[in-house]
Amino acid sequence: MTSNSFDLPMDVLRARQNAKWQKYGPAVLPAWVADMDFAIAHPIRRAMERIVADQDYGYADRPDGGADGYLAKAFQGRMLDRFGWQVDTDLVQPLADLVQGTFSAIWSFTEPGDGVILQLPAYPPFHDAIHSTGRHLVPLAMRDDGTRYVMDLAELERLAAVPSTRMILLCNPQNPTGRVFERAELEAIGRVAIANDLIILSDEIHADLTYDGARHIPIASLSPEIAARTITINSPTKSFNIPGLRCGVMYFGSADLRDRFHRRVPRKVLGSPGITGIDATVAAWNAGQPWLDEVLAHLQAMRNRVFDTLAREVPAISFRKPEATYLGWLNCSQLPIAGTAFDFFHDRAKIGFSAGETFDPTAAKFVRFNFATSERIMDRILERMIAAVRQSNAPAS
Repeated sequence: MTSNSFDLPMDVLRARQNAKWQKYGPAVLPAWVADMDFAIAHPIRRAMERIVADQDYGYADRPDGGADGYLAKAFQGRMLDRFGWQVDTDLVQPLADLVQGTFSAIWSFTEPGDGVILQLPAYPPFHDAIHSTGRHLVPLAMRDDGTRYVMDLAELERLAAVPSTRMILLCNPQNPTGRVFERAELEAIGRVAIANDLIILSDEIHADLTYDGARHIPIASLSPEIAARTITINSPTKSFNIPGLRCGVMYFGSADLRDRFHRRVPRKVLGSPGITGIDATVAAWNAGQPWLDEVLAHLQAMRNRVFDTLAREVPAISFRKPEATYLGWLNCSQLPIAGTAFDFFHDRAKIGFSAGETFDPTAAKFVRFNFATSERIMDRILERMIAAVRQSNAPAS
């Protein structure tokens, strides 16, 4: 059993007043919401400690044009350093709520009844953003090709050609399948968007969490023509484990796109992130990479541990290794269970996964598995899974 500098003991995790460890109670091991069981990077901790020590809670001022400019400059540096993507700080819109960014972009660039193409399975708030704004969800199924999940690009072309379709909501890396789309796939999406005059809304908040052999490419970096119709949402909240600090950015690929957005959604309607979120974000993007490198090595080991253990002990569960994220999409349809996969593991194994049907109404026999935890906790989760499946397979006495 190994230990890392960022591992936290169970009693500390149980004492946290957060959704992951409080929702299902002390008997259940949580493996659901995208929150890691790790101590944060020291640069982030130092930034938070400085604010507290200085009692610096007033109206914020920072270098590079105030707090918003400070954040935009850090985003610019991060995109160039990690992805070779040159962004314009004037086209950065700070966000306190990433889901709010998704809602507002859909609201701004489409009308009620318009179609929004969404890969399924998909993060549940994407469904809500489309339905609650009165738009029409146009499903594009991610299909298991035996090795990984893929999009049917011919189907994308067919769906995009429908006159009422106005937007493609892209999640890359994809949540929950963990796909990192390759350049050819992204170029095809861009060609379809240009040919049919569609807006691309690209959620890239898992961009930092890629494993060996995968490389994230921001779709807006492919060409000026694709950028001109792309809104990119990004944040360190997933990769640096600071979702409660509420900070991210929306990046417009052109000034015209930004101005169109703000004609429908004035800047003040979005509010702005607090200074704790901004300082934590800047610390993460500017100085947190050594921590993230260590975390990624551990996450890749946990991903492999889940894959190898399930393949050996519970081969009826199908699991494609994610190329990014710390989320596994488990197909449990071959297990002898009557209800949902979520209910089976919650009731029989005392594990709290994310329910598959919240990502795709047809995926009740799937669960999403958050493997961003310590080796010790991971082994307990796997042991419970194996025991529950074996008990369900045992003949009645």
